[in-house]
Amino acid sequence: MKAIPYWRLSSFYLFYFATLGSFLPFWPLYLQSESYQPRQIGLLMALILGTKVISPFLFGWIADHRGKSVTLIRLGCWFAFWTFLLLMFDRGYEWMVAVSLLFSFFWNGVLPQFEAVTLTHLHGRTDRYSWVRVWGSVGFIAAVLGNGLFFDYFPITLLPPLIAVMMAAIWLSALTVPERAVVEKRREHGSLFAVVRRPAVLAFLLTTLLIQLSHGPYYTFYSIDLESHGYSSLEVGLLWALGVAAEVILFLFMHRILKRYSLRGIILVSALLAELRWLLIAWSMGHPVGLVVAQLLHAASFGSMHVASIHLCHYYFHGPHHGRGQALYSSVSFGLGAMFGSYGSGLLWERLGADWVFMLAAGVALLALLVAWCWVGKDLQSEGFNTAA
Repeated sequence: MKAIPYWRLSSFYLFYFATLGSFLPFWPLYLQSESYQPRQIGLLMALILGTKVISPFLFGWIADHRGKSVTLIRLGCWFAFWTFLLLMFDRGYEWMVAVSLLFSFFWNGVLPQFEAVTLTHLHGRTDRYSWVRVWGSVGFIAAVLGNGLFFDYFPITLLPPLIAVMMAAIWLSALTVPERAVVEKRREHGSLFAVVRRPAVLAFLLTTLLIQLSHGPYYTFYSIDLESHGYSSLEVGLLWALGVAAEVILFLFMHRILKRYSLRGIILVSALLAELRWLLIAWSMGHPVGLVVAQLLHAASFGSMHVASIHLCHYYFHGPHHGRGQALYSSVSFGLGAMFGSYGSGLLWERLGADWVFMLAAGVALLALLVAWCWVGKDLQSEGFNTAA
């Protein structure tokens, strides 16, 4: 058994998600401090998420044809850092739109390729993926708690330079990761289009799109909603950290869950609990206990859903389609889904109010559950396949 570069892989996840933990909870608050309106905040977040529609697939196409995934990841991290620095020169809305599109194109392109690199370095032990990925959750928790405490004493205008430092750390960690060796699988799947047009694959992609669409109000306005109800920056950070802490615990035991339960079952339960989570947020903003329970459900709405999805991608997309398969999953779910969720919540936030927007998110999660129930994972059962582990 070849050695797994565990700490080098883990360090990338640590710094990447520490950056995300600084960005997701606090960037909307930063934009609000710059006097942007909810519609503008929703559009800016949608644009940043929207580049996930294009950049991961472009990065995946280059990686699959050139076979130099890690080199591409390093270049993407380098350009993400330098283009993000352009935000220091101007705070105007048009400039913010242009720079957000530019830096997020590179930043969003690297993660799906790193997922493919990680799975290759695991040498078939894909059940150990969650043990590597858990360090991303640790980084996220450290960032939300540290920033929550920091911004209780210092102005939110210091957020951009803090994020820039962490982006530099992502690039440095990428320099330590060895290039992957692509191994062709014996199972032949034909062209990428032939894989994607299978009903089970289309249903899987639609399910992940809907789940991430339902996360749109959470990623864009959850911190703002908490602040409007009197929660401090530290309390906001604690609630975000609690959700990811639940995800960490899940990741530590995920390899056992994958051995006992089918990917279909995991996805169905994750979608059901995602629906419950958004309803709890809609009804419990003034009740901390309800918010705590809702955040614990992050382990399902994101954690188990993502791990099961990564394993399904690894099953469906092999050999020359590996990088593009991971990229397609990212583009459809975290790209299209998150983009429409953020932009839609920005349009509806002032018209309907926070409670109704989160209840609509619950409705979207219910639709994802119905799609998954009808089509996702049934082909795996017919082939005697339980997990990708």
